[in-house]
Amino acid sequence: MTPIETALAHLRTGPGHTRTASGPLRDALAAGGIGFAAVGGTLERRWHDAVTELEGCVRTLSGADLPVLTEGGVYPGTWIESTASISAEVLTRFAPPIARATQEQFAELQRDDGLLPYKVTDDGPGFSQIQLVTPFARTVWNHYLLTGRDRGFLQRMYDAMSRADRWLAAFRDTRGTGAVEAFGTFDTGHDLSPRFWFVPDRPRGDARFVDATNPLLPFVAPDLTANVAAQRSYLARIAEELGEDGAPWRAAAAASVDALFAQCWDEADATFYDRDGQGQLRRVQTDVLLRVLECEIGDDEFFAAALERYLMHTRKFLSPYGFTSVALDDPRFDADASRNSWGGPVNFLSLLRAPHPFEVHGRVAELALTASSVLGALASADRFPQCLDPWSGAPGFTEQYSPAILWLLDAVERHFGILPRPDGELWFSGMSPTRLEHGASAIAVAYSREVHGVRFELAADDERVVVLRDGSPHVSFPRGWRVVTDAAGRPIAVVGLAGRTVTGRLETPGGARELSLGPNERLALGSGVRTTPGFIPPQA
Repeated sequence: MTPIETALAHLRTGPGHTRTASGPLRDALAAGGIGFAAVGGTLERRWHDAVTELEGCVRTLSGADLPVLTEGGVYPGTWIESTASISAEVLTRFAPPIARATQEQFAELQRDDGLLPYKVTDDGPGFSQIQLVTPFARTVWNHYLLTGRDRGFLQRMYDAMSRADRWLAAFRDTRGTGAVEAFGTFDTGHDLSPRFWFVPDRPRGDARFVDATNPLLPFVAPDLTANVAAQRSYLARIAEELGEDGAPWRAAAAASVDALFAQCWDEADATFYDRDGQGQLRRVQTDVLLRVLECEIGDDEFFAAALERYLMHTRKFLSPYGFTSVALDDPRFDADASRNSWGGPVNFLSLLRAPHPFEVHGRVAELALTASSVLGALASADRFPQCLDPWSGAPGFTEQYSPAILWLLDAVERHFGILPRPDGELWFSGMSPTRLEHGASAIAVAYSREVHGVRFELAADDERVVVLRDGSPHVSFPRGWRVVTDAAGRPIAVVGLAGRTVTGRLETPGGARELSLGPNERLALGSGVRTTPGFIPPQA
């Protein structure tokens, strides 16, 4: 058999096919027909490790009826900045009931004044800080689109998020700037970051109160302000879906964007900084930039400039193993990954959040390039950590950390698997992991997923990718491309995932054709129109 045939056979008959254990996560994977196999290397074992360890992160919290996702590692609960937002958004593709329960508990435990818990543990909800990063409304909206459009779920979450928006406007704009303020380090989850030197970790006793004796507080925070701008933009979509007027939300979102640039944008450095209680910009370059971009701030040109100057620059945020939490050339940068630190190390939460802004702006080739070394590091690691050493890729602080586990599951689907999108598209991606370092490379891989009762399988080696539909050949294309289809699997576009032009043969039910696709280039198969934002390789 060829390597591709071997991978497919193993997918259908190996450990991914015959389950030896059960649980809510594995049950959901089985219901979705999700499986993975690899010939050679360590990836298949690590994928199954990920499933096993993620199952261990799923449990009921005190007083709850349904199992939810927890953060894992040293974090015995679920956090709104991560577990209930970006992690739940990814988990929706694998275990929708668990993702929904994880999000709904925050609405259920909302405080009477509108404040959402920043975490939920066995001790109950916590309200000592706000801790907002990924826009919660975006993850709720995408869950709604991916899981059958349950209006009851959407209405409940909309009501809760609307109350939370009013709370933030009432208590987190003490200077009347229209922006959102941080009262302490933990409001943004930036533990040990030099961004927050000389300010307290938490607000004073309650998330409503700032320490008025601290000369640096409050910070007008770019990531919190961008978060609320994105929240309001998605609340507009949700309002219109529920039959309400979205215009007030869009106006509020635009006002938040205006405040973000008026208060936090530095034209000379072309990045965002906190404005402190003295009215000064605090010029510490952190992953705040990536957080703001995740909130869909700026157009394609704005994102390209951020890539060239910061995110794809090896003296700024692009380390050999992912995006750092502080710029590499900042004298306060600290690479120590052995602690819960946002003072320099690569954090898996940043990596899990990164695909959204890259894909919004069509920068899939840059994303694939930066993810490859991280995949190799995690495939060779002995645990799923919170942090990676940016120099070596060695695993750092904690273990069984669900954002790292979900990053691996997401990366497999996103780069060489089958990924369903909220807009109904399916992505069949062909950056097969045949060129990883440190013995992690596979000779061939195979992935499966059922969509609307149809079983799709994708298998790939170092040269070719084949897609099967209910066991029959459906699409074939060279390594380095992505084929985009509608929900039924009908091809509608081809995209260049590799960092160089790839030439090869596309075979579809409609016929075969020779094509060349550059990095990020998208060819619409119906119209023949080609578009590309260009490509920015790592900068030195």
